[in-house]
Amino acid sequence: MSLQWCWTMTMSFAKRMAAARKDKRLTQMQMSKASGINLSQIKRYESGHTQPSIEVLRRIALTLNVSTDALLFDKEERGPNDDLKMAFEAINQFDKEDKAMAHKVLNGLIIQSQTKRWSEAS
Repeated sequence: MSLQWCWTMTMSFAKRMAAARKDKRLTQMQMSKASGINLSQIKRYESGHTQPSIEVLRRIALTLNVSTDALLFDKEERGPNDDLKMAFEAINQFDKEDKAMAHKVLNGLIIQSQTKRWSEAS
């Protein structure tokens, strides 16, 4: 992943899309042909004048070989933080029974946290 692409993780969709396209060394015309999206529409997405539909967003992500999350969200908005990533990597090494137990514990904590938030909200 290039430095330019990492930097875009704090940008808007339009800037993330343009940066991802440039990271793949595609012109807007090449992006248009590869994705089947009209060139003028590519320009409107990258200028921020319009947003793609879900189907078009999927085509953009597939063409650029990135996740839709990478195009839509800042890095901090999605996925676990580094501490949790390390914990999940460790859990991934568990045997089947221990993974099932970890899953049950996590589900219980998630339900407990959601219940707490809902009761505080009402």
